[in-house]
Amino acid sequence: MATILVLHGPNLNLLGNREPQLYGSDSLQQINQRLTDLAIAKGHHLQALQSNAEYELIDRIHDAKKEGVNFIIFNPAAFTHTSIALRDALLAVDIPFVEVHLSNIYAREQFRQTSFFSDIAVGVITGLGTKSYELALAAALEELNSSI
Repeated sequence: MATILVLHGPNLNLLGNREPQLYGSDSLQQINQRLTDLAIAKGHHLQALQSNAEYELIDRIHDAKKEGVNFIIFNPAAFTHTSIALRDALLAVDIPFVEVHLSNIYAREQFRQTSFFSDIAVGVITGLGTKSYELALAAALEELNSSI
């Protein structure tokens, strides 16, 4: 049984109410529950954390290494374009991860089209709404199965 950590960045706690035309109408709780159910059905454990604070996400990434987390699904949200500190944390723990975005960051404002994570991620899933998380989980499970 593997442990998968899902990290949600700033403002994702507002999903369901925040710009539903961009991010959909599902709440973060609904997304996390679907992912948990899918992980359990495949015999794995899933943990999730949302934070608006960069340092909390960094601390959770550090703790993930100590806890033996096998894979991370990460939606850095606005930190995608600003956080070298989160990038360094991911590099330091060397846990494979998939970068996830609900909206297509490449079809948005110019400043949103740069990611500090894409080049170090196993893969990037962007622009498919809440389905992006489910596809990231499928990719994580595939990656975990191929490394066993």
